[in-house]
Amino acid sequence: MEVPTLNETLGQLQRRNPRYAVEAYLFVLGGLHRRLAQLDRPRHISGAELAGSVRDLAIERFGLLARTVLEHWGVHSTEDIGEIVFLLVDHGVLTKEETDRREDFADVYSFEEVFESEYPWEALGR
Repeated sequence: MEVPTLNETLGQLQRRNPRYAVEAYLFVLGGLHRRLAQLDRPRHISGAELAGSVRDLAIERFGLLARTVLEHWGVHSTEDIGEIVFLLVDHGVLTKEETDRREDFADVYSFEEVFESEYPWEALGR
């Protein structure tokens, strides 16, 4: 039996769940990688940690367009980040612990707040 590549798996995910662009799945995986790289030693990370890492990565990569880019990919809230994570789990790309739930991503932060009213303006000077 042939194991599908990540690109094939992401293509399948996008076809089955067209509300999220392939880039959204890749970006959430990038947020996960970023958070894991910041740890002293590998461990499980929470939904809030992952959502925070996705936020930070979006601000770093896209600046003032962070919200626009994420929403263009179908990601409008932290709940969408959680949905993407669980779709990746369902397709064998990620694993979860027994206690992990979609609700862990509910209302972690508001896109309007973190990408607009509370935007870290000092990030623009980097």
